[in-house]
Amino acid sequence: MASTTGAAPDDAMTTDGDSGTHPVRRRDFINIAAVSAAGVGGLAVLYPLISQMAPSKDVLAESTTELDLSAIQPGQAVKAVFRKQPVFIRNLTPQEIAAADAVDVSSLRDPQTLAERTKAGHGNWLITMGVCTHLGCVPLGAGEGENKGEFGGYFCPCHGSHYDTAARIRKGPAPTNLLVPEYEFTTDTTVVIG
Repeated sequence: MASTTGAAPDDAMTTDGDSGTHPVRRRDFINIAAVSAAGVGGLAVLYPLISQMAPSKDVLAESTTELDLSAIQPGQAVKAVFRKQPVFIRNLTPQEIAAADAVDVSSLRDPQTLAERTKAGHGNWLITMGVCTHLGCVPLGAGEGENKGEFGGYFCPCHGSHYDTAARIRKGPAPTNLLVPEYEFTTDTTVVIG
């Protein structure tokens, strides 16, 4: 007749080479299997919830805008679209650059130099969002023959904000300069906004 070691009937004895015997219970295996199954089930539930928060393909496609600037002549400005909002790209003339540099920055409501609003080596290219910082209207001045305001930059027809050639607020209710988006030049004539 075999002797019992006092272990519960669901215990089994195993041996390892060094320390002799130790009990491995079926209950331990069932606990590990249950926790593992719960973890996999939790991941299966969370993955769709988390992945649905990721931006869709059309949003990712609009997250950057690449523009060829080669056709924009000095003194000319064009409108483009970035994230469903207008962007103004202006090729400043030496006279416009001089006019912007001649302004006493300390006299401005939102003090910034032209150099702070452009990229080094591309100081003639001013790229700003085409949205007035007062109430979000689209200023004039980027299109041919449009009113550029008293300071030769942009004019918001909604409430009369005037921006200079560096798109800095000079007159009217707008609290800040036109926003400069993140951008970089990939070549001398190609810029990627965003």
